[in-house]
Amino acid sequence: MSRDWLSVATLKEATIVQRMIGERIETADRLPPAPRVAGADVSMKWRDSMGPVHAAIAPVDGPAATATAIPPFPYVPGYLGFREVPVLAMAWDRMAASGGPVPDLLIVDGHGRAHPRRAGVASHLGVALDVPTIGCAKTLLCGMVEGEVGPDPGDRAPVVHGGEVVAMALRMRARAAPVYVGIGHRVSLETAVDWVLRLGGGRRLPLPVRLAHDAANAARRLAEAERS
Repeated sequence: MSRDWLSVATLKEATIVQRMIGERIETADRLPPAPRVAGADVSMKWRDSMGPVHAAIAPVDGPAATATAIPPFPYVPGYLGFREVPVLAMAWDRMAASGGPVPDLLIVDGHGRAHPRRAGVASHLGVALDVPTIGCAKTLLCGMVEGEVGPDPGDRAPVVHGGEVVAMALRMRARAAPVYVGIGHRVSLETAVDWVLRLGGGRRLPLPVRLAHDAANAARRLAEAERS
């Protein structure tokens, strides 16, 4: 893990690190034949840009690992990775220290290459841990959807930014808004879309992300109860 990419002191340094991350992303598949899949998500108090972040890594076949910390970097649009990824890495370390197998693939609630500097939270986490990651976001950060996303589950349209396809707008459920699926690290766009669809279960978000969302929220509630 490149710990140097988890903490920065200034916005200028953060920009330089994000550009380095963008250059290190692998866009071809480098996965085992039957990967152990987990979701990654965080929870925090609404509009609290300086408070604690509660992170979870949640495998589909085992218990989640969580962590809570106050990152030194505040929330700045476009630089979310510097708040979320350090705490997600703590959760990853706890899972690794438990003695069980760590996941081979993380589906992250957030963007990958669909980011102005190609360094969304999914790519930031994947490159920092050197683990395959997929970004699955609910809203667009940059780029435009080219064409129309059809009404049926599995319908899709490319998201283009700076003249390149950076994600896929993907309909997971009829009458539900699309999600935006992208390469995080060591996974092709085609494979990313396939995994998100495979684990959708008829819902808008894939199962690993839902599990991580629930685990992160549970960690936040527990921390708040302990402080009260």
